[in-house]
Amino acid sequence: MAEAAETTAPARRTPQQQRSRERVERILNAAKGLIERSGSDAMKMGELAVAAEISIGSLYQYFPDKAAVIGALAERYNEEGRACIRDGLAGVGDAPGFRQAFGELIDIYYGLFLAEPVMRDIWSGTQADKSLHGIDLADSHENGALVGAVLQRIYPDADPAQLLNRATLVMYLGSASMRLAISVGREEGDAYVANFKRMAIAELLGD
Repeated sequence: MAEAAETTAPARRTPQQQRSRERVERILNAAKGLIERSGSDAMKMGELAVAAEISIGSLYQYFPDKAAVIGALAERYNEEGRACIRDGLAGVGDAPGFRQAFGELIDIYYGLFLAEPVMRDIWSGTQADKSLHGIDLADSHENGALVGAVLQRIYPDADPAQLLNRATLVMYLGSASMRLAISVGREEGDAYVANFKRMAIAELLGD
């Protein structure tokens, strides 16, 4: 079991009622728009309240500071990624099936980054704020556990700890590779992703 991260995201109010959930969605969508235009560093809470059409007091009821907003957006994208992994690897039980399914997952993940370049800025925000460092690490551990469980089905005699270690490392490097790929021209980015795919599958399957 992975050790708990030393730092955690600032606590925020969890909405229970439909109206509150809708308000949180409005805040996060407004934050996404502001980050797309100016980056996470430039976003201010007062500006976010105006964009979300709520009072600054209401904003602070749900998010105590900017780090909490960025953390919520990061967790949203991370959960989308985990859902893709769960769906993409469901039923995979042999090496050829894994090779195909995992390769397709990388393409899907890359497409997600291309469609949502704001993900790069949100990640930058999690790296800039020490209180958010644990989010990225936790995501790598959770994704690694999902992939490691599939590898354990394929290689039942292998050391589970070794499989988990390899899977977690590959998933962490995968996120970094995608952020690099969308930071450069498309041709160069495609080449980075193709090379990552080749290296990742070889490492996971022990080729």
